[in-house]
Amino acid sequence: MRHFQAPPRSSLGRFLERMSHLVTAWSGSSWAFAAAALVILGWLVTGPFFHFSDTWQLVINTSTTIVTFLMVFLIQRAQNKDALALHLKLNEIVAAIHGASNRLIDVESLTEAELRVLHRHYKRLAMMAKRDTDLGQSHSVEEAESRHNRKAKTAKTAL
Repeated sequence: MRHFQAPPRSSLGRFLERMSHLVTAWSGSSWAFAAAALVILGWLVTGPFFHFSDTWQLVINTSTTIVTFLMVFLIQRAQNKDALALHLKLNEIVAAIHGASNRLIDVESLTEAELRVLHRHYKRLAMMAKRDTDLGQSHSVEEAESRHNRKAKTAKTAL
């Protein structure tokens, strides 16, 4: 289940949040790409001076490994924040649209099994929509369940 995180209370927490935001924003910029390209170019230029030694190669390998390791956490943080914002926006749309199923609000908190059940319902809706000749016809999960229940009752009475 997804929980909202409270803003950091400590000054260290606030500092880390600000720094990660600034580094994430900067690392996605053209300047960051230019700086990385310059570092690689500088490393290549120094190769002949160090006779392309193992130490020379180790410097770039270690540097890029450290940067990659740190970037994984920054990328994940940015993805988590973006996903949460997207979910909130979609929740607002679902809540605001008349006839939309409110069961989809906070759907990201459902288990995988519950998501598979919802997925099956929407697959049925898609099949119903494909059979319709009117492209503007709309169906809901509730309508699909109602039809299913009527069919199940009819099948029981026929036995």
